[in-house]
Order: sequence, then C-alpha cells, then structure tokens
Amino acid sequence: MDVHAISNPHFPLSESLQKNLLKLYLNDVGLLTGLLYHNNIRSVLEDMRSVNLGSVYECVVAQELRAHGHKLFYYDNRKQGEVDYLIDDHKVMSVHPIEVKSGKDYTVHSALNNLMRNPDYNILTGTVFSNEREIRQNGKITYMPIYFVMFIDTEASLSDKSEYIF
Repeated sequence: MDVHAISNPHFPLSESLQKNLLKLYLNDVGLLTGLLYHNNIRSVLEDMRSVNLGSVYECVVAQELRAHGHKLFYYDNRKQGEVDYLIDDHKVMSVHPIEVKSGKDYTVHSALNNLMRNPDYNILTGTVFSNEREIRQNGKITYMPIYFVMFIDTEASLSDKSEYIF
C-alpha cells in the first residue's frame, strides 16, 4: 500500500499532492512481523518495551485507516519534520494529522506540534496512537491506545470526540 507525501497540508489533501515521494507498507502485518522478528512474535504479543515496534504499529494504522476508506498521505517538510499520516476530515473540511508512537516517549512529536501550530493550515485536532492504555487530551491533541484506530471512520468528524464509538 502506498502513502503519498504532502508538503502543503490543506483540505482536500488530494489537491495538495505535489511531491513524487511515497512510503510503501506491506498489506499484511503478519508477514511484516515474520520478516522483522523471524516468527518470534513474543515482542508483539507481550508488548516488550525494549523492542522497537514502530514499523509494525505504522503498518497496522495504515491498514486500518485504508480499510475504513481513508486516502492516506504523510507530511514531509525539511524544516518542520515528518508526520506519519494525514487524512481528510470531511465534516469540518480540515486535515487531521496522525502520529504513531511505539515507545514510552509518545508525547514527544515536534513535527506534529509544528504542523498544528501553523495557523495557515487550519488544523483543528490531531491524534497520537501509542501502546499506552489510556485516552487523554492535551490541547488539540488526543492520545489513544493503538487499537482505537479501528474507531476512526470516514463518517465521524475527528474534531468531535463524541462521535467515536467507545
């Protein structure tokens, strides 16, 4: 599956596609974990903090977002950094950035902060998925467990948390 780079994150994202850069993800998380961990999936099943699961988490999020009908993009800017995913929030006509974190420093995301601070982009909310077990809000950023990605669909507005199915 491919995820195209965006350097100018404005709604709708498909009109902002200007770069020829893209990321490729395997369509099968099981194959990815087999390649990375040689069929020793203890690190995934036991959520071992010492093993970097970032690529597995990013693949899971890409698959789930695509399964829910989202077109996937990522933000890439030399000065401001890279944000894992951008999706369109059609109800509020805004871009919604998503970061995926696998470590304990899940609240450190300078590229996401830079993106959301820019008033020209009119970004209302952002989401960080991690292996933490709680949901919490810090300003315009919502932190959620990685498995909550299944609740982000194309119909619910991501800026209105009341529309998530819990």
